[in-house]
Amino acid sequence: MNRLIHPTPRKRVLLFLIGDVLSICFSLYLSFLVHFNFSQTVDYVVLLENVLPFFLVVKLFFLALFRGYRMTWRYVGVSDLTNIMAAIMISNLILMVASFPFPNLLHIQFPIEGYVKRIFIVDGIFSLFFIGGLRIAKRVYLEVIRKKNPARQGKKTLILGAGNTGEMILRDTVRQLFSDFYPVGLLDDDPRKLGTYIHGVKVLGKTDQLESMIAGNEIEAVIIAIPSLNHKTLRILYDSARRAGVKTIKFVPRIYNYERPEINLKALDDIAIEDLIGRQAINVDYQSIRDFLTEKSILVTGAGGSIGSEIVTQVCSFQPSCLILFDIDETELHNLGLRLQRLFPEITDKIKYVTGDVRDWGRLREVFGDYSPRVVFHAAAYKHVPMMETNPKEAVKVNIFGTYALALASRKYGVEKFIMISTDKAVRPTSVMGATKRMAEHICRAFQETAGNGEDCKSTQFVSVRFGNVLGSRGSVLPLFLDQLKHGGPLTVTHKDMKRYFMTIPEAVSLVLQASTMGSGGEVFVLDMGEPVYILDVAEELVRLHGLEPHKDIEFEFTGLRPGEKLFEEILTAEEGTVASKHEKVFIARNSEKYTLEDLNVILEDFDKQVKSLEPGSHEAVKALLKKYVKHYEVPVTGAESS
Repeated sequence: MNRLIHPTPRKRVLLFLIGDVLSICFSLYLSFLVHFNFSQTVDYVVLLENVLPFFLVVKLFFLALFRGYRMTWRYVGVSDLTNIMAAIMISNLILMVASFPFPNLLHIQFPIEGYVKRIFIVDGIFSLFFIGGLRIAKRVYLEVIRKKNPARQGKKTLILGAGNTGEMILRDTVRQLFSDFYPVGLLDDDPRKLGTYIHGVKVLGKTDQLESMIAGNEIEAVIIAIPSLNHKTLRILYDSARRAGVKTIKFVPRIYNYERPEINLKALDDIAIEDLIGRQAINVDYQSIRDFLTEKSILVTGAGGSIGSEIVTQVCSFQPSCLILFDIDETELHNLGLRLQRLFPEITDKIKYVTGDVRDWGRLREVFGDYSPRVVFHAAAYKHVPMMETNPKEAVKVNIFGTYALALASRKYGVEKFIMISTDKAVRPTSVMGATKRMAEHICRAFQETAGNGEDCKSTQFVSVRFGNVLGSRGSVLPLFLDQLKHGGPLTVTHKDMKRYFMTIPEAVSLVLQASTMGSGGEVFVLDMGEPVYILDVAEELVRLHGLEPHKDIEFEFTGLRPGEKLFEEILTAEEGTVASKHEKVFIARNSEKYTLEDLNVILEDFDKQVKSLEPGSHEAVKALLKKYVKHYEVPVTGAESS
């Protein structure tokens, strides 16, 4: 019995087909009744026998043509009903035309010839009512009838945001029969929405009334359905809900599929520290990004890393013709592949997974020759500041020589645009990592300066995008704090006055994609990371987010600045300042310092000698070369001196 009633696509099509046949028969019968004023002397059976097959063939054909048998019964929407209406209108129009006499047209006589036109109009109205009603019946039952008496009732919930996102969340609570959340109201700051109803749920007030609404309605859960909130506003709402005693606070995650921005309850996230500290209100021109990326072959180096994997994920949303994921770590590539198969099953065959080293010129030639990428995002780099202080040769190999090799391959194989991911630590660098990334910026600019000169030069545009710390990346402060918190502390903070610019990874990458559409080459774009945040505040907020009290339940330990670190990171105050671009969150660094490719060849020869050297002092010699060729590279201030 369970197998018999279990829904399947075939059973749904069969149900619709049987229902449509019955609806067409009944509609035509009713149209005859109406036409003959319900007279009992008319033989309606004879009338139906003559024309019913013709009505069935024409209407069923157009219903199938307009995807009337492909729609999902439970989620039928306005577009589906519009298709049904179009199918019925066109079929009835054809039937009406066929009723006209055509004596000279191949001597064909249709069985409905001479029928009064009112029959077709009335039949169309009844057909639309019955056929459309059948399709929407299940949704009406689930979202209207069953809603009045839900079998199970979840937590009494307030939804913040009465826009499209809030409406989608509200609709999904109905579909889920309120098993987890039972919405009792919405809050929205748009005065035009106050007092209105969405799916029977009232917009009770504005978001600044959150605490009073929670108390007045015995709210147990809050869902924040406003994706554009910045972290300051989100923090206010979060704190208000917590003060009012709400423990379940959910947040709408980032939407990756821009073509079908669907949200459901399963996708909701708990509010994380990244949202409370680094979330920015960012408007991105998705159309310009779509024009730039769609149907192009795109290469991402360092694809398995924190930034690279997010670049890959967002690029997938714009339907590239081919996406090459290049990384030296096969495990991270494998894990990323599993995630992409879940998020973007429709483009799995377009994604190529390539293991390799950006320093390997032979491997780069193979990849560029096989896949001919048009756009390159270069995110492969050594990034950990203290680690690179003791391994300067490796930093030079990857961050400098790797960038040079990739830029050379990009120019040789005619890449349209090369986007290098840089860092705020390249501004007045005090670390090996920052200095090597600054050299990488010089490499990009040098290649841009020689674009179009010589037989081997193509018109590749080289740009760099510089931004600060991203929350949640591998090896960053948040994973470290979380691990320490899991073991009961203490949380180690280098200095009580240390500040950093923070942004969440998805937002930073969105701006990287935006910057990639801008400029004509040679620019160093700088992202506005918002206001700097004290690292100590981040640690304390993380403790509170886990229901503990800082300095009481969890201790803190100040360890002093590590090699290469500084208390404050410059970003918008680059050495020579910045100028505005066409996007409010993207600036262009003024930078008169530059090298030619001829200069770089000499510089790279100097580095190559020291990198290959096995002498004991070769590490310090590498640092000396960085000081020689990177302007403003300074010895970091020690913790004792800074305090």
